[in-house]
Amino acid sequence: MTKTIFAANWKMNHGPADARGFLDRFLDGYRQESGREVWFFPPAVSIQSVTQRVARLPGILVGAQNVYWEPKGAFTGELSVSMAKDAGARAVLVGHSERRHVFGETDDDTGRKVRAVLDAAMTPLLCVGETLSERDNAKTLAVIHRQLAALDGLDSESLAQIVVAYEPVWAIGTGKNATPADAGTVHAAIHHWFEERGVAGGSVPVLYGGSVKPENAQELLSEDEIDGVLVGGASLEPKSWQAICAVGLD
Repeated sequence: MTKTIFAANWKMNHGPADARGFLDRFLDGYRQESGREVWFFPPAVSIQSVTQRVARLPGILVGAQNVYWEPKGAFTGELSVSMAKDAGARAVLVGHSERRHVFGETDDDTGRKVRAVLDAAMTPLLCVGETLSERDNAKTLAVIHRQLAALDGLDSESLAQIVVAYEPVWAIGTGKNATPADAGTVHAAIHHWFEERGVAGGSVPVLYGGSVKPENAQELLSEDEIDGVLVGGASLEPKSWQAICAVGLD
């Protein structure tokens, strides 16, 4: 990998005014370094505010938390890919565990969304991960492979445009997280899945998500197979997010 990605998923937090205030505080102490990128996934109403605040700053990208695959129509409450892109988004979270387990998003749905995002020349960040029950029953890799199968049919060139986040469902917002070695095993399997489909080894970044915080980010990122982090709660406070984004710089 040539870059480490630090992705902030703000979920249903930080409207436009709060987002601008957050960025003022975050950027005041942020150091841009080559080989690193910071990605922000604010709520849809804040995409434009965040985009305007970080415009022309190198190494910072803004994305959407979710989109619908149809270009337009009678889909009340949904956000099209073109709308997200027009607001400034360059990437989209697809298949986050909360979309799957709270809103009932299926693997077929994630496949449609990935294709719509790729068609718009944007980057899909596909989230995969197992529940505690699936982990306890040794089904982790079977679940990951099933979720990745939503990408079947895409050619190697398209697959190379995707970023993946491994986020074990049992670790999200619980204070628990996979050990670096455990996560590394799953990340290696994901890298191998892409290699088997003609994508150069390690060229698809695989991030880890699940109760990442300043206290454990260094240990997680020291694992060779982990190419970055997808962070929820600890990305909501500027100083905490600064600390995570600065891991390994001293």
